[in-house]
Amino acid sequence: MSSSTGKSSASAWRERLASPLTWHYAGFAVLLAVTIVLAVRLGMDWTALDRHAADALAAKQVQLKALDLQTSPLRGLDGRLEDSRVQVKAFYEKRIPPNYSSISSRVIDLGVASKVRLTRLQYTQGPPGTDLTEIRMDSAITGDYPAIMSFVNSLERDPIFFVIRSMNLTGQQGGSVSLRMQVSTWLRPADAAASGLPPAAQGNEQNAEPPANEKEGE
Repeated sequence: MSSSTGKSSASAWRERLASPLTWHYAGFAVLLAVTIVLAVRLGMDWTALDRHAADALAAKQVQLKALDLQTSPLRGLDGRLEDSRVQVKAFYEKRIPPNYSSISSRVIDLGVASKVRLTRLQYTQGPPGTDLTEIRMDSAITGDYPAIMSFVNSLERDPIFFVIRSMNLTGQQGGSVSLRMQVSTWLRPADAAASGLPPAAQGNEQNAEPPANEKEGE
């Protein structure tokens, strides 16, 4: 009896294995397992890709911000250059003298107005520059202290561009002070060449005493 039952069970399993429906279920199970594995792998890859894309985007944003900071000083550079050219031109027109005689006469006029004695004026010119040539003045000044300070202040405030290089006290007697002063101004190279001033190594000394009638009026 048991032998007959065993044979029946084996025969039933063989029938099931031979059944297309059984293989269909088996194939479906295999495909389902493969699909699950692929879905998990795809999810992992997508997460990694998304993280990488976010990191790359953040890096690009940092680079863009750095470039923005580096290029910000250059924005509007054309306009600033044009403004600078206009300012330089206006400075030349207002504060650079047209010739040497304008410098010499202006210094003497300021000395007379300040009531100081310019006992010596020595003018020289520096090396020719591209835009301007320096004109150097070495002077000896005598007067009381308020008069000398008035002369110094008038030089600094004058429309002609004077730069005081140095001042040295050379003597003092009573209320009178003797001062040596070195001052610079500038001419355009062509005007400096036409001035006939010697180069700095030589010098052109002038007697800067004011006329007698001016000294009497002091």
